Amino acid sequence: MPQTSFDHETYLSPLTWRYGSAEMRRVWSEAEKRRLLRRFWVALAEAQHAAGLVTAEQVADLRAHQDNIDIARAAEIEQEIRHDLMAEIKTFAEQCPVGGAIIHLGATSMDVLDNVDALRLRAALDLVIVKLEGVLRSLAARIEENADTPAIAFTHIQPAEPTTVGYRLAQYGQDLLADLGELRRVRDGVRGKGLKGAVGTSASYTQLLDGTGLSARQLEDKVMSALGINAFTAATQTYPRKQDWFIVNALAGLGASVHKFAFDLRILQSPPFGEWSEPFGKHQVGSSAMPFKRNPIAAENVDSLSRVLAALPRPAWDNAALSLLERTLDDSANRRLFLAEAFLVTDEVLGQMQKLVDGLTIWPGPTARNLRDYGIFAATERLLMEAVKAGGDRQELHEVIREQSLTAWAALQAGEPNPLMDNLLTDERLMSLVDPTTAHRLLDASDYVGDAPERAREVAGMILSALGS
Repeated sequence: MPQTSFDHETYLSPLTWRYGSAEMRRVWSEAEKRRLLRRFWVALAEAQHAAGLVTAEQVADLRAHQDNIDIARAAEIEQEIRHDLMAEIKTFAEQCPVGGAIIHLGATSMDVLDNVDALRLRAALDLVIVKLEGVLRSLAARIEENADTPAIAFTHIQPAEPTTVGYRLAQYGQDLLADLGELRRVRDGVRGKGLKGAVGTSASYTQLLDGTGLSARQLEDKVMSALGINAFTAATQTYPRKQDWFIVNALAGLGASVHKFAFDLRILQSPPFGEWSEPFGKHQVGSSAMPFKRNPIAAENVDSLSRVLAALPRPAWDNAALSLLERTLDDSANRRLFLAEAFLVTDEVLGQMQKLVDGLTIWPGPTARNLRDYGIFAATERLLMEAVKAGGDRQELHEVIREQSLTAWAALQAGEPNPLMDNLLTDERLMSLVDPTTAHRLLDASDYVGDAPERAREVAGMILSALGS
């Protein structure tokens, strides 16, 4: 028998109480599911009343008891009959002495369940989209704020050429903007099964409506209009399970984007980099053993949960590919798990992302230090170009700079200040071609960022445009 009350003496999913928002939990709650089941049955009865099959009094009785959810009674009936949907029908019917006899008339279970699932998927997507829009709005502001702030870039997790903080943030913004477009697309494409019966042919409805002047397609249109959602043109006993894969895959794609941001933040928060850090509360404890620790727990949480998201498209793919002929039931149990899990995990991840973006600290000291220590290596390219333009031998000068750079790297590895600037400015092989003042300016890498600021602002503008701001 399904349990109807819970405490902490039994297993509870972390998604029940630790991860996800109350709004998202409500969408996937058992009570909300049953409210939507009854909403469907009322819409079906209303359409059948228009066909002259049920009375106005029967419809009114159903509508009057639509929200009287009694999960305990339904669980009691289910224990006896071993069918969860029929248990809810019987519970509803017990409450409706006038209309109970016509609940579910002509329908098969998946006519109800798949339309209800479509409504929940759309509602859950709406919550995700709103949260992602909030993250993007905050990220656009951080991009604009830091568009011109120079920082050393890293390739292979090694210092490379300079970039700007805003341009780095723009990479995450661009990915998340693509995720927003995909989520909006799948949200607008969500369809219900409609009313098509046991194998999708609408045979039961055609028989039921014979002589009423209303076709099965017209009945379907009336019900779906009342529910506020469109139906697939063709279906089997279920709506095409490819729809679930499209949706969960879009959520997993979002997970990849937030994972990259959080992982990069974890790297940049490490003291040898020290450039960024996530917010850390005044009374927050970083470690039970080491009181000094400031672990990036929010970013680690995002990465941990995003890995779960990455795994969830697999059962959705299997359900789409392995639903044999007009339907098999091997999708039912896993859909109870992964659809809700995908959205609750995404909901939690986006909540953490909002805090990370809003509370992100970009430390000017370490950012300038790393640019100073490592940017000069990239800036030697400018010095080389100017020396060659002044008549120097490119190959000989390349070797001069290489030798001096290796000496400077060795000093840095030994924990000493970077001597490259002084070494180059006192190397006569170079200074005979470029005067020291010009060379000093060329070796300042802070403005060696190309058009990164303009492109960062362009991405911020794209985000704001997509948000209608």
